[in-house]
Amino acid sequence: MLEKSLSWIRPVIKKIHAYQVADASGLIKLDAMENPYQLSDDLKAQLQVKLSEADLNRYPDPSAMSLRKKLSQVMKVPKEKSIVLGNGSDELIQMLAMAVANRDKDVCLMSFDPGFVMYKMIADFSGVEYVGVSLREDFSLDMEKIRVAIQQKQPAIIFIAYPNNPSANCYNKNDIEEIISIAPGMVVLDEAYHPFAQDSYIDRLTDFDNLLVMRTVSKMGLAGLRLGLLCGHPDIIKEIDKIRLPYNINVLTQVAAEFVLDNIGELDQQAQTIRNEREKLLTTMQGISNLEVFPSQANFILFRVLDKNANNIFDAIKQKGVLIKNMKSDAGLLNNCLRVTVGAPDENLAFVNALESALNN
Repeated sequence: MLEKSLSWIRPVIKKIHAYQVADASGLIKLDAMENPYQLSDDLKAQLQVKLSEADLNRYPDPSAMSLRKKLSQVMKVPKEKSIVLGNGSDELIQMLAMAVANRDKDVCLMSFDPGFVMYKMIADFSGVEYVGVSLREDFSLDMEKIRVAIQQKQPAIIFIAYPNNPSANCYNKNDIEEIISIAPGMVVLDEAYHPFAQDSYIDRLTDFDNLLVMRTVSKMGLAGLRLGLLCGHPDIIKEIDKIRLPYNINVLTQVAAEFVLDNIGELDQQAQTIRNEREKLLTTMQGISNLEVFPSQANFILFRVLDKNANNIFDAIKQKGVLIKNMKSDAGLLNNCLRVTVGAPDENLAFVNALESALNN
């Protein structure tokens, strides 16, 4: 019976590898682009009171109207644009893919590789084609290839991570605007790392009806809440919202997110601290021999090991108690590359010490 049951699983699903999250038990966790700082004790105490008053016996507000208004205000969404919320940005990407998937028509989702792995993964299990246009060696957009790919594939949605993950760079604005202008469908600017890039296309939503901007509160310091938002033209958001499962944003997330957004100054200060630490860490790493360190406009740094095997360096750093991200590539643009999240000063120091020890042994 088990074999018969499994036979109904689509072949594409069987081929997909589940998204892997490394076990960080007992390690300094610098692999997932998280904010290393918690809320202040004072805000924690106030938040506990708010959460204790939440009506856990009732379903949450299905549209999270109050939270959406607060997000619109804090993130300066143009008044004439609409917002739909997701259980993290991953759910929003899935909702977008489901909205365009069509059994009777070839549908393509496009992005740029190397990029955020969930674009392809969600395309695969949604039954639509994924086209990843290769970036240049400096991780910039290859507009010649992109123009050809758009013309040939006519993508329903183009995802642009801004800054990109894992390369941490923001693309040229003229290139992005050209893509928006020639795209036959929607263009989604994924601004997950906006607090560290401090550059956004939200104010350009009024210029392009096919432009959508996606944000998350995860990198701001609220990764545990799993809350993402997609904003754009009301007619598009209305259609995407039809796919959203009822009550997808739970009561505790709504209460906690709205409270913290009322105290956004604390998160802004944390982001400033992380930006400062990023610059210090970049300078330190650039002074270490046998590394190629790439510029960063995010809260993580991509680097290439030049004279040793990155797998061995990753293992040696982990043995020193620090977990970073192994890009596990022996070819292509990520060949022999590792990625480290910018942590608190003591965490960054521990990483640098572990890195230097690994390189010198």
